[in-house]
Amino acid sequence: MDRVPALEEPLKQPLKSVLGPATAKVMAEHLGLHTVGDLLHHYPRRYEERGQLTHLADLPMDEHVTVVAQVADARLHTFASAKAPRGKGQRLEVTITDGSGRLQLVFFGAGVHKPHKELLPGTRALFAGKVSVFNRRLQLAHPAYELLRGDGDGAEETVEAWAGALIPIYPATAKLESWKIGKALQTVLPSAQEAVDPLPDSLRDGRGLVPLPEALLKIHRPHTKADIEDARARLKWDEAFVLQVALARRRHADAQLPAVARRPRPDGLLAAFDDRLPFTLTEGQQKVSGEIFDDLATEHPMHRLLQGEVGSGKTMVALRAMLAVVDAGGQAAMLAPTEVLAQQHHRSITEMMGELAEGGMLGGAENATKVVLLTGSMGAAARRQALLDLATGEAGIVIGTHALIEDKVQFHDLGLVVVDEQHRFGVEQRDALRGKGKQPPHLLVMTATPIPRTVAMTVFGDLETSVLDQLPAGRSPIASHVVPAADKPHFLARAWERVREEVANGHQAYVVCPRIGDEEDEQKKAGRKKPPSAEDEAEKRPPLAVLDVADQLAKGPLQGLRVEVLHGRMQPDDKDAVMRRFAAGETDVLVATTVIEVGVNVPNATVMVIMDADRFGVSQLHQLRGRVGRGSAPGLCLLVTEMPEASAARQRLNAVASTLDGFELSRIDLEQRREGDVLGQAQSGTRSSLRMLAVIDDEEIIAEARREAAAVVAADPELEHLPALRTALDALLDEEREQYLEKG
Repeated sequence: MDRVPALEEPLKQPLKSVLGPATAKVMAEHLGLHTVGDLLHHYPRRYEERGQLTHLADLPMDEHVTVVAQVADARLHTFASAKAPRGKGQRLEVTITDGSGRLQLVFFGAGVHKPHKELLPGTRALFAGKVSVFNRRLQLAHPAYELLRGDGDGAEETVEAWAGALIPIYPATAKLESWKIGKALQTVLPSAQEAVDPLPDSLRDGRGLVPLPEALLKIHRPHTKADIEDARARLKWDEAFVLQVALARRRHADAQLPAVARRPRPDGLLAAFDDRLPFTLTEGQQKVSGEIFDDLATEHPMHRLLQGEVGSGKTMVALRAMLAVVDAGGQAAMLAPTEVLAQQHHRSITEMMGELAEGGMLGGAENATKVVLLTGSMGAAARRQALLDLATGEAGIVIGTHALIEDKVQFHDLGLVVVDEQHRFGVEQRDALRGKGKQPPHLLVMTATPIPRTVAMTVFGDLETSVLDQLPAGRSPIASHVVPAADKPHFLARAWERVREEVANGHQAYVVCPRIGDEEDEQKKAGRKKPPSAEDEAEKRPPLAVLDVADQLAKGPLQGLRVEVLHGRMQPDDKDAVMRRFAAGETDVLVATTVIEVGVNVPNATVMVIMDADRFGVSQLHQLRGRVGRGSAPGLCLLVTEMPEASAARQRLNAVASTLDGFELSRIDLEQRREGDVLGQAQSGTRSSLRMLAVIDDEEIIAEARREAAAVVAADPELEHLPALRTALDALLDEEREQYLEKG
């Protein structure tokens, strides 16, 4: 039993004790690799074959690439320059080809001599550098290169280094080329033999998976494509299974906890609320409410994720669940990510409840309760009263921000916690609020970000899922269009005319920008070294800022309209006042950052213009767009960008404009981003624990791993008979715990 951690040791060795300190430093700083084990799990992105060259025709602009190609032509030019006035400046131009296209390499000055000797026509090599454009042709300036010699050369060292027909190409950085990572891997690869296999033998044999040391060897030194397939199949299973075991153990532990069953009274608060509703619930709302009420009636805590498009009526479903708990003598808490959102939920819930929210007040209904707000910026007196109402049980419902998690907050009998916009809260924070109940309260997590099924199984694997996918009656469709400001400036002028037309018809507009604008200009601080090329211009200029854009609009195309700004650095009271004026129709145009992304509800706002739309993610654009068209008038969303027609950014925007289906968009979003971002780790800057598993493509593996993990945990919750799996799990959880602490 005790030998397992000892076996782990070679993989825990710091890289600086195995590789040179300079290489280890670059690996730690730029690739997040610290130990031998980290490096062994830094898998190749793809493989090049000696006999078949990469497509030069498909190289992406501005990316660091590695290509295998053959020198077609090399010419040395001499020219006069400021540094070499007598015509002694030298420039070496090398053309390389792979049969699909040609690429120019350029070397200048002292950097000319070595490549001039080595890069002769017919030579094959690996080249790495950043792709740029010069005179309308793709080029690599001063690329790093590594010659590929044939076996007859006697250059045994290189042949040995590139043994096998498949050359692994690693995710690299400008500071460390792919082949240098490859060489470092040759050094640590023998340690792969010591890797402890986390998969139970029965599972591995049953699925015909190769042992872990063999998989690591085959992923880094494959001789055939079948080797790569074997390795990938195995490594995907590792990631899926260990993650699912972690989630299954969390579910198992939660299922052991006791909870108070909460059933609504037939003539209670919920019934009175339903009687007041001026509309009937959608079929989806009724179905999801049924699932929640069934969970609330059990003696184990509910753990449910409620997904619903913006405007699908999630708040209504959550409120009915909270009322059911109050009916049953408990209290309900709703946790929102921002003060603006908490205030908004408080406003809309008290409006929906009317006199039912006036418990203990004159004019309150007899079975009414009190709905209190608790945020960090409240005055001391209001805060004291809110805390008192919670402790005595006078308040059945509390809505608040992180302030709810503080030690001072005591509940009389907390029965249900509703968390809005889960991706902004870590598990730790969820647990802190759950710890406020005498027994663990039920938990309902809401998100407006549609999550594909596999991601829900991976990220929220400890929660059951309910989906609200139909919009309530009365919601209007939203038309979306891309406005190419650089190619067609008159389109942008037309966009501002459309805003004026909407305002003339009595409606309101949002203009969203990526930045606030009172930060010091990064460019000035950096002191720009050289003028940018036209290609760089759209990408390199600072994103448009709220304060600048508001100023330009008020003096220019929207002159005469009432324009206000809203951003995260304003005082909470000022933010609230701006939002109130906008909601009351006293402002025509609100120029804001993404603080309006979640929850702001102004049915009279019909048009949104998103500046520099390419700087936002697909799901975020979809969230923002959901702020318009919330009333009976149709909504319009204009995505303004300066990115060229052929760019990936434009294709992303076209995708957003072409569909209102959030699930479809979240798939597109995932396909374009690293899976790590999906797991919420992008915010914390730590590497994703998923290196091989693709959440979208590997749906079957994830589903099967979930089943296997549930069976393993049911049979052996503490994993006493699977010490190697426990070791792998501890490693994963350490990493995860660090990330939550960083986020919290």
